[in-house]
Amino acid sequence: MNGYIFTLVFVPLMAFVVIVLPTWITFYYRDKRNSSRSLSEDEWKEVDAAVANTERLSNRIATLEAILDAEHRGWRAHQRDAGQTDTDGEPT
Repeated sequence: MNGYIFTLVFVPLMAFVVIVLPTWITFYYRDKRNSSRSLSEDEWKEVDAAVANTERLSNRIATLEAILDAEHRGWRAHQRDAGQTDTDGEPT
């Protein structure tokens, strides 16, 4: 009788430990890792703010270049002669 009860408890317990538990742990940590890769709502707000700042600064640069083009026609040639680069980082 003792052997029968031991078998009834031991075999399902071993099946759980060998098959179910490793699968469960694997999926748990895989899901946890995947969820940590995505940005939180606050991080998305920071990204949106950074994109907005970048667009605003890009517009300012374009405006300043337009003003320089209108008021100082040779500023790009002067910049090229001085060995400086334009706003894209490319030599002008």
